[in-house]
Amino acid sequence: MATKADFSEDEWKAMEKGVTGAGMLVSVSDRDFTDSFGEASALAKALAAHRESPSELVRELAGTRGTGFGMTASPQEVESETIASLGVALATLTAKAPDEEIDAYRTLVLEVADAVAEAKGGVTPVEEETIGKLRLALGQG
Repeated sequence: MATKADFSEDEWKAMEKGVTGAGMLVSVSDRDFTDSFGEASALAKALAAHRESPSELVRELAGTRGTGFGMTASPQEVESETIASLGVALATLTAKAPDEEIDAYRTLVLEVADAVAEAKGGVTPVEEETIGKLRLALGQG
């Protein structure tokens, strides 16, 4: 089982940013200011739900505070940095963690993204496309 102690600070930040960035990316893909608060709440609730995960790695990542993005981050920045972070996270996990931890990470990322998409009353086609990009970045395309 992998824990935060098994990773460098940069590796850990990439894993965190991959998780929170997935939620942010879905949120900015179909932007509506009135939905932003509900989506932020959905992201927080999705993370909180994983604090009881059997995976210690997922429990630690679920305790992430903040998104790693500033208030002025453009949708393009959120997308490129999230996809890059997911690439680093997968490479790091592949090198340092058992396969079940990689699967647990993928599940965490996609469940956070799905929760944010569902926050507005259903997944839109644009959000589906965005989640598809996340799946590709996670090697599930």
